[in-house]
Amino acid sequence: MRIGVPTEIKDNEFRVAITPAGVHALTRRGHTVTVQTGAGQGASIPDAEYTAAGAALTDDVPALWADSELVLKVKEPVAREYQYLRPDLLLFTYLHLAADRALTEELLAKQVTAIAYETVETDAGALPLLAPMSEIAGRLAAQVGADALLRPHGGA
Repeated sequence: MRIGVPTEIKDNEFRVAITPAGVHALTRRGHTVTVQTGAGQGASIPDAEYTAAGAALTDDVPALWADSELVLKVKEPVAREYQYLRPDLLLFTYLHLAADRALTEELLAKQVTAIAYETVETDAGALPLLAPMSEIAGRLAAQVGADALLRPHGGA
């Protein structure tokens, strides 16, 4: 399978959908992985680690989307990525469709097969892709709240 990993372009999103170890695991099984140049920069993962793991790099965003059978992202596509959606695309990412009618309609209109991380369940009903992010968000909430209470942010 041809797998593409674009750079996240949603505001304040610095994560990347796959680590070099994940690239290695996929390429070892015969898949090809193309990562957008700089996709890991916000997560402190240099391009060289992706190439060492077997990924190809590209600066050509339209080609990355067009040539990929599966696109891995962290966050839902934003409006300027809608142009890349197509009927034969498999998209694997957080989607949060209940909060985004426009994206829902776009995915339906373009007949994209989209799998939302937040809906992946084990046989036991656990949410293995959502649970770690929820734990992190819960831990960060106290820090963000404390920061908001500082004087420069309007606190006392």
